[in-house]
Amino acid sequence: MGYVAQRSARLLLSAFFALFVFHGIPAFAATDAPLERAPDTMQARVMGCAACHGAHGEGTDNDYFPRLSGKPAGYLYNQLLAFRDGRRKYPPMNYLLAYLPDAYLKQIADYFAAERPPFPTPGPVTVDANTLDLGKTLVTRGDASRKVPACVTCHGAAMTGLEPAIPGLLGLHADYISAQLGAWRYGTRMTVAPDCMRQVAQLLSDRDITAIAAYLASLPAPANPTPVAAGSLKMPLACGSVQH
Repeated sequence: MGYVAQRSARLLLSAFFALFVFHGIPAFAATDAPLERAPDTMQARVMGCAACHGAHGEGTDNDYFPRLSGKPAGYLYNQLLAFRDGRRKYPPMNYLLAYLPDAYLKQIADYFAAERPPFPTPGPVTVDANTLDLGKTLVTRGDASRKVPACVTCHGAAMTGLEPAIPGLLGLHADYISAQLGAWRYGTRMTVAPDCMRQVAQLLSDRDITAIAAYLASLPAPANPTPVAAGSLKMPLACGSVQH
């Protein structure tokens, strides 16, 4: 087993222990040692998440483990359901959540939505100026000639997200954003119909995706990280994840 596989297995084991033991499945303990119980708090229960997503859901240096904190609880809950039910496919998350009930997933979502750790300093820009400008244009104005809506029309002018279920897109690595847009485009990531993100992603070229990802990853921390209030924006597309 290679290093990456070994590390993934260790992280998954620790996550299973934290989420399942605190949810009421007892751990085995030596009969000659006193049982030391961890505090029954959500902070203790989600310790298994910290290895990949940071102690407060702030994300880590790994490009593919995203920031969770501060995103709308409805969005986080939808993603937990999607991993549990197989609409999003990443084996460690699929296995970890397979037997957790809706109410417990809702508690996890509420916990991370309320967290507000500092945003990371944006990494260095690795694309040329023209590509970065293209990303800014698509994010802020879209491309009417191709019916590509601007990202800000759904995710908010400051890209902090929209209640109850549209995520903020700040504090994420460019490679993660690019990978998710590609997954939407090719149907390996999906949500309940109408799947508006797949509609948008299928209109984007490879260069568009690179440009959007680079621009979003270059943005500094917002003055106010709170998601925009529900109903504040007129959605350009119907999105099933918002309607359910």
